[in-house]
Amino acid sequence: MREPTRPLPSLVPLPHGGWEVNSYMSSAEYTIRGLGLMPPNSIIPVIVVPGVMGTNLRAKRKPRLGRLPDERNAKVAPGEPVWRPPNGMRDGAFAASDWDSHSPRDRQLLFDAPTLEVDDGGAVVIPDADDGYLLTEQEVRARGWGEVHADSYGKLLLALQRRLNQTFEFDDGKKKRSIKQHWKEVIDCDPKKWGLREFEPLTEPHLENHAKHYFPVYSVGYCWLDDCEKSSRRLEQRILEIIDSWKQTKRSCEQVILVTHSMGGLVARACAKRIPDKIAGVIHGVMPVLGAPAAYRRLAFGTESSSPSNNPLENLVANGLAKVLGNTTQKTTPVLAVSPGALELLPNQRYPQPWLHVRILKSLKPVAAPTHSVKDDIIRYKTVPYDVLHLPNGKVSNPYDLYRDTSSWYRLIDPSIADPAGKYKRFKRGITEAIENAIATAEKFHDALGSFYHPNTYAFYGDDRNKLSFGQISLVAHQQGASATAFTAANIASARFIGRTARGQRRVLVENKTELQFEPEPQDARGDGTVPHQSGEADLTSKVKKAFATQGYDHQSSYNDDDMVMLTLRLIVKIVQGSP
Repeated sequence: MREPTRPLPSLVPLPHGGWEVNSYMSSAEYTIRGLGLMPPNSIIPVIVVPGVMGTNLRAKRKPRLGRLPDERNAKVAPGEPVWRPPNGMRDGAFAASDWDSHSPRDRQLLFDAPTLEVDDGGAVVIPDADDGYLLTEQEVRARGWGEVHADSYGKLLLALQRRLNQTFEFDDGKKKRSIKQHWKEVIDCDPKKWGLREFEPLTEPHLENHAKHYFPVYSVGYCWLDDCEKSSRRLEQRILEIIDSWKQTKRSCEQVILVTHSMGGLVARACAKRIPDKIAGVIHGVMPVLGAPAAYRRLAFGTESSSPSNNPLENLVANGLAKVLGNTTQKTTPVLAVSPGALELLPNQRYPQPWLHVRILKSLKPVAAPTHSVKDDIIRYKTVPYDVLHLPNGKVSNPYDLYRDTSSWYRLIDPSIADPAGKYKRFKRGITEAIENAIATAEKFHDALGSFYHPNTYAFYGDDRNKLSFGQISLVAHQQGASATAFTAANIASARFIGRTARGQRRVLVENKTELQFEPEPQDARGDGTVPHQSGEADLTSKVKKAFATQGYDHQSSYNDDDMVMLTLRLIVKIVQGSP
């Protein structure tokens, strides 16, 4: 039996190619030896790229004066946190109460992109000693773990760092090498959990090739309000810096592996298009390939607070999240309407059309006298749907033209509520110009990105009927009784917006005589609760090495799902098989 050991901090690479470990002096009676694990000299960094709102943000520590736009945040002092998503139920309850009290003006001034930068001081998951491997808080913060939301990515970062770098162990009983338990679990994982009938088996020779490399795990955040192209430049800079830092210690380090979540997939694809040779492979999780109608819903009507596929507890959480993100269009519009990053999540040029529908529900006249049966009364007042408008359509096929339309009642953006702080009043065309510029930037990004993927890409997406998402947006109004107006596509399209109800419904006047009140219908499509399956899968089957239609998780927590973590580990091993 081996003698007992105590874990030492991870070894520090030295400029001449050696390794250094820091320990402490102990008394002669203390005979337990320190164990430091020396990694291989072939380095393949793994970089986690978070999704929208998954990066912590703060007011710039050193805002430049005399700049246009102004880099000084009007609500908080330099260096103060602006966005740190809540961690845990208790933190979430406090955050819901706090953010619900923030006015539209407060939100606009806080989430002012030119005044913000990535905040690396967020909560981090500090790994305990595990089989001799130890990471310090200083080390994980240097790798960017504090830049991202701990609840969404902490488990993934920790699992990758531990498991990728511990492949084999010595079996005292059998007196030979054996595969670590966490890799045995990956080997034994049923491919059906990854949406497949079968998948190439993971073998010991595969793991031997994998174990020739050291996989330091990093995360790289970005300001998710900014254009994904700009965010991809920050990712590119960090990739080159990380590779160079290992080369300076005389290690072999030529490429990184990117593991992305949601919007981070768009950022990573834009980056990979410029430096494909610096990237060994990419794993995309729940990426909105073609955008998501949920982005339209949240900007036009506020964040949804429930879903027909949720249980009561999940709806309680959703209601709290809606308060944080903004549960009315008055709260979401001042932030999202001028943020290219947010607009790049809208259904883009390649999303299946039409996806925006206007529907009137007509209640038929009672056909019999009232009864005491609720069921009979429901039948008596039968409701018949009448579809009158479908967008984008032949006349307006470009969705960005739909977004630029700020006059129609079904518009995405209402300029009258987009600038409550009066930030754009000094400009010639005011808030309208800022909105148009942001939409043009989003359109340009998707035009340039097109259907590009790194040649060594894998992707998984949600295809779960128990996690309903907005596959389409249906704006519905109820017509009670007879109407003097015959509704047509023409008069509904030209109807006049006259206000909002207390519930956020849009009040619309048709032919200046009949009022209808429109609101969005609930989620309708299989997905992950945010991205519908048709956007998650899109053209993946023809553009990537393998696409996985998966179930059992919601969008934000996809990397907290054990099966998705095992799939990620399995795909990293597959990617490195071609590495020298």
